[in-house]
Amino acid sequence: MNTELVTNPQNAESNAKALSKDYQNVVSDADDLLKDISSATVDTLALARSKIEEKLGSARSSVEAARISITGKARDATDSIHGYVAENPWKVVGIATAVAVAGVIIGAILNRR
Repeated sequence: MNTELVTNPQNAESNAKALSKDYQNVVSDADDLLKDISSATVDTLALARSKIEEKLGSARSSVEAARISITGKARDATDSIHGYVAENPWKVVGIATAVAVAGVIIGAILNRR
């Protein structure tokens, strides 16, 4: 079993930027449509509504795809961590003890000041 967790922060950051840009586009388009409504006819309003529904549908699918991706990556990370702990329980106990001792030492040093 491979217990290494491989992540790509640049990929996650680019996905977040793309998602943010999608929402900015939806808001901008909705704002433009609201400005145009004042002089709109019934046909124009129907067209505007269909455009808004299309943009919102696209944004919803982007959010759903991001949610599925994040959920899958979180599940993979959890499985990987669980596998590592199951295979190396004493290493995990040693690391946890070392971190706790380091915290106590740092706390004692900071408390002296």
